[in-house]
Amino acid sequence: MDKRTSWIDNLRTFITVLVVAHHSSLAYTTFAYFDKDAYIRSTHPMVDAARSRGLDIFEDFNDVFFMSLMFLISGIFVYRSLLNKGAAVFVRDRFYRLFIPFVVGVTVLMLCAHYPSYYLAHGTHNLKAYVTDFFTVEAWPVGPPWFIWVLFVFNLVVVIIFPLLKDRIIQWSTGLAMLGQHPVKLLLFWYLFTWVLYVPMALKVDPGYWTGIGPFDFQVGRVLLYFGYFFLGILIGAPGVSHGLFAEGAAFVKRWWCWLLAALGVYTALKLSEAPLTGMLKREELSLQQATLIYRSIWTLSCTFSCIALLTTFKRLLNYSGRWWQSLSANAYGIYLVHYIFVIWCQYLLLNVSLPAWPKFLITTLVSVICSWWVTYIVRKNNLIGKYL
Repeated sequence: MDKRTSWIDNLRTFITVLVVAHHSSLAYTTFAYFDKDAYIRSTHPMVDAARSRGLDIFEDFNDVFFMSLMFLISGIFVYRSLLNKGAAVFVRDRFYRLFIPFVVGVTVLMLCAHYPSYYLAHGTHNLKAYVTDFFTVEAWPVGPPWFIWVLFVFNLVVVIIFPLLKDRIIQWSTGLAMLGQHPVKLLLFWYLFTWVLYVPMALKVDPGYWTGIGPFDFQVGRVLLYFGYFFLGILIGAPGVSHGLFAEGAAFVKRWWCWLLAALGVYTALKLSEAPLTGMLKREELSLQQATLIYRSIWTLSCTFSCIALLTTFKRLLNYSGRWWQSLSANAYGIYLVHYIFVIWCQYLLLNVSLPAWPKFLITTLVSVICSWWVTYIVRKNNLIGKYL
């Protein structure tokens, strides 16, 4: 198996910090609302009176691409890990690294995280009532660990189909690497791939609709998109990262700055399209399906450009790491697992502090990253936990 390259770890760590910032922003968006009858129906478990339209844009920009990119990164080393370990050992390791942390996350960690939301809704410190409400009225909120159980299922699916596709994966990854020398063709393939996985589902299912049993929640409209990007990550990593799509000299990597500018430009176009499409809907010049088709087609282009831009920028400019960043990278998974506790509690403690939205957002992000980092660092000193976390 290829030695992990710094740029991939750096990108994974950056996205993890971005997730913390994303959740930190949700208390301060202009569209935020809190449902006291069942806080699970709120836009976020904690909502502040301080709001910012700038944080609306920050939150929305992240939402377009960052979970797709997380699934892609998670797939990069799967092929070689399966080859080296075999299916049984691979599944065992995934069970300990993904499923066990998920179970701990949705019980112990999420119970710790959501307590301020219960108190805000009911004004009581009755722990027994809180636990009862958590598992019944709130239907066992999954929080950020949803990503982990879905990723575990994706790994199991790949293990099942791996014997049938093992050779095909190499063929497809070789073809993908060849596209790296033809940036326009690669962009067209990537966009069509994203569009097919997402837009037909968006036309049938509300993009914001979640479903599941207990804590096993998932976003229905994006499940194919997420699995597709996970599989795309497998194709990228199959021949070894240094020999595939991101091999040295790949033409599309050299144009990292073009992708970065295009990502910002297309997202701007996405936001500018909202008002005209809404107006045409009201005037009945477009049907809801037509407006959705147009908007989600631009949305998928924004997702495509943002993912390519970050991958190529980190490959080209950030393929090194200092001591502090290495520590942050080593603890990134644990930060993802525990950060929601610090995010919600910090937002709660800032409710009555007379500050605008942006300072509260920055304080919450900084405190949550540092505290999550410190807790993970301490916990990982246990050899058993450190092996899988």
